[in-house]
Amino acid sequence: MATCPLTRVISGLIGAHDLDDPALARLTREARYETLIGLAAENLRAGRPVVLVAPFSTERADPSAWATTTRRLPAEPTLVWLHLPQDELVRRLTRRAEARDENKIRDPASFLTALDLAPPAVPHLALDATQPTPAQLQAVLQHLSRAPG
Repeated sequence: MATCPLTRVISGLIGAHDLDDPALARLTREARYETLIGLAAENLRAGRPVVLVAPFSTERADPSAWATTTRRLPAEPTLVWLHLPQDELVRRLTRRAEARDENKIRDPASFLTALDLAPPAVPHLALDATQPTPAQLQAVLQHLSRAPG
């Protein structure tokens, strides 16, 4: 949400409506993640808990990129990886019916082929996103209660 207004402006200027659009990603990804990490760091320093919602595609696939990204945080992050069966992912995108998902819904096979569905290469908590939200939340809270620090 913190980066949506600016991303929408750039999206409108270049005519791209999907954050996965290569042109939009090239123009905005670095600034979006810089904003997210900066906001998280400031809130953590103020003693507020933080939850970041982002794919972290590059960072979760490369331990050095994850370390570089999270180094600025004054707390040890926990990566939660939500995974879904491919048919459920397409079903949810169809139900959401957002303009940014039109190409994904129109050609789900191409969309799914382009996705990196591999588990993160960095330590993470894997959750089945078909489970009810309260069950997912409980799993995260249990994990955090056992985490050092």
